[in-house]
This record gives sequence, structure tokens and C-alpha cells, in this order.
Amino acid sequence: MSVTCGTCGKISAEDARFCSGCGTRLDTTGDAPTEILVPVRVTEVPPYAGQAELVVTSGHRSGIRFELAGDRVTVGRHPDSDIFLDDITVSRRHVVLELGPAGHILIDVGSLNGTYVNGVRTDGEVRLSSGSELQIGKFKLLYLVSSVGL
Repeated sequence: MSVTCGTCGKISAEDARFCSGCGTRLDTTGDAPTEILVPVRVTEVPPYAGQAELVVTSGHRSGIRFELAGDRVTVGRHPDSDIFLDDITVSRRHVVLELGPAGHILIDVGSLNGTYVNGVRTDGEVRLSSGSELQIGKFKLLYLVSSVGL
């Protein structure tokens, strides 16, 4: 059996908690979100006008949302990271997300297990677009941009 996302229409597995297409919560028995984010392509909203967040879609912190506040956000296993992912598969200093005029740029800063964007390992900088799926260690995160803010 499957579940159809009410936001984007993508079909997901029955036990899925979030839509793999747009990140919308599929479990309606929990707390309702205060606002539904509408993913947009960065190229449709030049210059960068929205707020962005990362949503953990798999891993032991599944469902957690991290707002990408500021011009530089660090992600890693180091306790001083802006986004702390506590798992041995994540390097202490794994990636940096820098805000540019067209959105966020992901920079792998020498992680041991690498960083994947939409299933492709990155060796340098990658421009993220709304809906990009990141894999950092065993965590999968969905990058979402909202033109109306968070």
C-alpha cells in the first residue's frame, strides 16, 4: 500500500513519514506544521529571496528541521557545529553551507566518508536547489527553500 502526498502528488511507501519529493510531513496524526513550505527552484526566484532549511529524512533524528540561518552554517560531529549530527559516520567537520546570491553552496571540508548530493559524491562545491537530497554519513537530509520565509 502507498500514500500520496497532498502537496506535490508523489507516491510514497505506506510507512513513510515525509514525502521524498517535497519533504512534506505525511503523518497527519502528529503535530500539524504551522506553515507548509512550498519548494521553489532557486532559478525561479533570483536573487535569493527565501529562507532555507534542512530536514532529516533518515537516521535517528528523522523529522528534525534545521533552519539555515546566517551566511555560513557548519555541519558535523563536532559539538561546536551549527548542525550537530552525532554519529561515527559523520566527520567532526563534514560540510559548510555558504549563502550566496543564488542560494546555498555546499562545500565538503575533507570528510572521510564523503558527501553526496542527489546520489552523486561531491569533491568540491555544489550549488543546492530546493529539493536537493544530501547524504552526510548515514543521514539523509532534504534541502528546502521557502519564498515566504520560515
